[in-house]
Amino acid sequence: MPARRSPSSRRRRNLLLGALAAFVLGGIAGAKSGGEDSRPAARDDAPAPAPVAGSDRPAAVDRLTLREQVGQLILLRFAGTTPPGYVRAALRGRRAAGVILFRDNAGAPAQLRALTSRLRRAGGRPVVAVDQEGGAIRILPWAPPVASSPQQARAGSVRSDAEAAARALRAAGITVSLAPVGDVPSVAGAALAGREFSSDPGAAGDAMAAAVSGWRAGGVAATAKHFPGLGGATVNTDDGPATIMRSRTRLAATDLPPFVAAIRAGVPLVMVGHARYPALDRERIASQSSTIVEGLLRERLGFRGVVVTDSMEAQASLATGTVETASERAVRAGADLVLLTGQGSYAPVYAHLLALARRSAPFRSRVRQSAARVLALKARGARAPR
Repeated sequence: MPARRSPSSRRRRNLLLGALAAFVLGGIAGAKSGGEDSRPAARDDAPAPAPVAGSDRPAAVDRLTLREQVGQLILLRFAGTTPPGYVRAALRGRRAAGVILFRDNAGAPAQLRALTSRLRRAGGRPVVAVDQEGGAIRILPWAPPVASSPQQARAGSVRSDAEAAARALRAAGITVSLAPVGDVPSVAGAALAGREFSSDPGAAGDAMAAAVSGWRAGGVAATAKHFPGLGGATVNTDDGPATIMRSRTRLAATDLPPFVAAIRAGVPLVMVGHARYPALDRERIASQSSTIVEGLLRERLGFRGVVVTDSMEAQASLATGTVETASERAVRAGADLVLLTGQGSYAPVYAHLLALARRSAPFRSRVRQSAARVLALKARGARAPR
């Protein structure tokens, strides 16, 4: 027999339904992107002169050079158990916001602590991110959650598992977890089946809120993924293009509730995926759609945190163009962090974004907005203690 929901749970559910109803009835206000202009290119060796309103002191983002602002938009990948010199130099020069680590980076607890310590010493309060969903999908195999997401939900241990995982990751020097998964499998052969909390949108939303609370209590920034939901995909976007053919009403009822719950619980990051949703945007995949990132996620659902892309080297992303082109489109659409998982991607992507920022005032403004959000994430404590 299902457990009786508490009044607070019912109130939260009503708030979620209200937000989704607004989305369905009101439509999506797509963000308009400005065109290029012919003003002189900005200097990238001096801070931008834009002070905080009512103050003579510039905002933190305006104390960064253009090179440094562009760097705050990139998470990079490297191989091995020690950070290469170019990675330390990029962090020291604030030409990267941080790194994503994989199994080849995390050999053992002591080695990982030494690696993250070297990353922190390089400077710039780096974001250090890992996938730590639970079960088999754990970059740190010795750390919680031991159970998969469905097992956590059935056991009622979502919050406690997330808090335990956060404490373990924080002790290892990790600052951001690319979890929890908000996707709701809703078709036969769903590509992400087994990584969800529940196939029921309401139950998945409750679990997402609990997970975000646990990650926050443990001191690690959580990431709700893969917005606006990959539950209707039968192809993993890592492996190829995916199109989710469902109406806006169905998306609002099935896919969005877990993300609305995570946002209301204060999740600091949302990962936008690479699937195509013709009901929302007929031309662009989600990570390259201002209608989805700005119109739906920010304007309709009220998310004010950091939007990070799924891997820019995913096949669904690369099917739209080169990694440089895909990264540019993602930033233009409203993404704050581009996640680079290819070891050779950092230099060309950074150079491409910097060149655009030098010659385009609208793009510089877009870069500044994202850099400010990333700096705010770091300032709120999304980092390990020294």
